[in-house]
Amino acid sequence: MAASSKIGMISGRLVQALPTLFGIIVVTFVLTRALPGDPAAYFAGPAADPASIAEIRKSLGLDRSLPEQFLHYLGDLAHGELGRSISTGQPVGEALLQRLPASLELTLVALFLSCAVAIPLGVLAATRPDSWIDQLCRFFVTAGVSLPTFFTGLLLVYVFYYLLGWAPAPLGRLDFLYLPPPQVTGFYTIDAALAGDWQTAGAAASQLALPAITLALFTLAPLARMTRAAMLQALGSDYIRTARAAGLPGRQILFGYAFPNALLPVITTLGMVFSFTLGANVLVEKVFAWPGIGSFAVEALVVSDYAAVQGFVLSMAVLFVLLNLTIDIAYTLIDPRIGHHG
Repeated sequence: MAASSKIGMISGRLVQALPTLFGIIVVTFVLTRALPGDPAAYFAGPAADPASIAEIRKSLGLDRSLPEQFLHYLGDLAHGELGRSISTGQPVGEALLQRLPASLELTLVALFLSCAVAIPLGVLAATRPDSWIDQLCRFFVTAGVSLPTFFTGLLLVYVFYYLLGWAPAPLGRLDFLYLPPPQVTGFYTIDAALAGDWQTAGAAASQLALPAITLALFTLAPLARMTRAAMLQALGSDYIRTARAAGLPGRQILFGYAFPNALLPVITTLGMVFSFTLGANVLVEKVFAWPGIGSFAVEALVVSDYAAVQGFVLSMAVLFVLLNLTIDIAYTLIDPRIGHHG
């Protein structure tokens, strides 16, 4: 695919995403206004009188009609502003940027662990149907789907922290004995390593281990299931039978022909799992007191913090669109036969 075609494909995908993003903005705006509770009353406090609440509602712009509030919100978005959180008092964009590295570090490490287990396990299960490896793959898939993440997290904390004492206390990204490293990437493990502070890097990795494993057990299920199914379909294809009839080595058939073709649906599943996990790992964040964007969104929902909820949903929507675009580009690199037309 020529460079101009790739640029055109990227531009076309971005243009197609604009109506979706606008629809998400409208739906999120309407639904947040339907939440129970009064943000002005929460901000004013329990001892505030009606006059004070009305004054705060006016200062927050909540006394305007819904169309006026929506147009004002669109104007803020046009200037790159997501509003100001009433619960923290800081701009929503800054709050999300502060918490996003924590969620990204947790999600990426969890996906790395799940891919390191799920993909080889799925390949082995497909090449050895009904063997003990295939049964093990089915067990992990069933367990990953059946066990809630909060139960898995609490179980791991009970075993590895309370009973065995191998893991640190589940109290965030770092123990109180350590100071956060100088921020470069926002990932404590990487930033501490870049600063040469290996003790802090080890402490951050220890804090990250249990929540990452908890999330990895949850994301492992769809990846292992898709890898197994895609490999079974690829190994049963005509071109694989032809390659075997031609006398090609089994390793070359498996990794040279079957696996690259089975990788395409796995990448799609990985992208969907990543986007879902980043916004839905709030239970893991709550169990381990992890200061990510998921817990930020739940806290905002509790107090009807309109700006924070809208900023979170819009950020996740933009991230999902960019992730789908990345998957489209990866398709063109892995399988040049795939065309993109509109």
